[in-house]
Amino acid sequence: KNSGYSGLWRHGEGDTEIDWKAYMAQVEGVINGTYDYTQLQGDTGPLVYPAGFVYIFMGLYYATGRGTDIRMAQNIFAVLYLATLLLVFLIYHQTCKVPPFVFFFMCCASYRVHSIFVLRLFNDPVAMVLLFLSINLLLAQRWSWGCCCFSLAVSVKMNVLLFAPGLLFLLLTQFGFHGALPKLGICAALQVMLGLPFLLENPVGYLSRSFDLGRQFLFRWTVNWRFLPEALFLHRAFHLALLAAHLTLLVLFAICRWHRTGESILSLGLSDPQTFALCFETAPTPASSAPALGLDHRIQIVSTLFTSNFIGICFSRSLHYQFYVWYFHTLPYLLWATPTRWLTHLLRYHLILFLISRLLLSWNTYPSTSCSSAALHVCHAVILLQLWLGPQAFPKSIQHTKKAH
Repeated sequence: KNSGYSGLWRHGEGDTEIDWKAYMAQVEGVINGTYDYTQLQGDTGPLVYPAGFVYIFMGLYYATGRGTDIRMAQNIFAVLYLATLLLVFLIYHQTCKVPPFVFFFMCCASYRVHSIFVLRLFNDPVAMVLLFLSINLLLAQRWSWGCCCFSLAVSVKMNVLLFAPGLLFLLLTQFGFHGALPKLGICAALQVMLGLPFLLENPVGYLSRSFDLGRQFLFRWTVNWRFLPEALFLHRAFHLALLAAHLTLLVLFAICRWHRTGESILSLGLSDPQTFALCFETAPTPASSAPALGLDHRIQIVSTLFTSNFIGICFSRSLHYQFYVWYFHTLPYLLWATPTRWLTHLLRYHLILFLISRLLLSWNTYPSTSCSSAALHVCHAVILLQLWLGPQAFPKSIQHTKKAH
């Protein structure tokens, strides 16, 4: 409200500018010839996003009259929001795991998500639409293009790396260790290509700013740790404990939930990937085309990626309000993963409705309170528990199919 853009935002849809002016100032610095990341600044601080962010928002800079046509920017992000919904619906359609009426809830239930996309114009939605495009490409057996889009999403904002453990697991399972290396090479090569102008100018400055894993967050903006003392929230020991818990849970899920029953985790990446692909093939296909993915394999891909991201969010050092879009569109899938063998259908739906209401309340409480933060952690814990107790991504029937092959 105190920025020089406030009048423009009133002319748009309310006085809502937060980071847009800073984005435009940072991009303008690059346009003016500054490639040293340590010299690129905006009103809210230094540029802390990778090079893909710069190129995409440079396009928005020109498309919106050097960032002044806010109405045009909001229209572009409205299209981005619709594209996100389309990509998410395609993912859900291919897994057949969530009832159709949930799509209505996803479109209409969160004012916060609409605000993040169309009013606030954060870079988080840009990263997530590229991520969902990547998942659709993986489901279509376009693994190289999927890895390329995944890397592009990472180059917009680093939060997409929360999906990376799941993607690595899938690559090793699908292609084996040697077959996964070219896919990982695609991800790395794209990062180098995008960041090359900045790497040539100041490589240490670029890497330390755009991929700063030790970045400190302000306590006043946290949504998930409001009930902690600020000194503990800022303490490095607390950050290391969260990292240890994050990695531990990822390993446990990889061994006990994602991996095939009866096989050693050490064999991951060493088994014949062709045998694995045949396990999920639903019908004979010509030799020139990739085997069609069966429903179980599609569920395996989506469940692994969504769970990997969710675990990372549960143990994040801080969640801000715009971070809601990191997992909002994955929540219906995760909630409907509740195992029916220990919950009746009636209890299952009541639990889902309760969790949805509590999550919405936590994310729509501003400023956050100790109660809203605690409620958010309780909801996350319940979802994690039901993901752990849910059916494995590799049912036993698939094991028999593999032996037959």
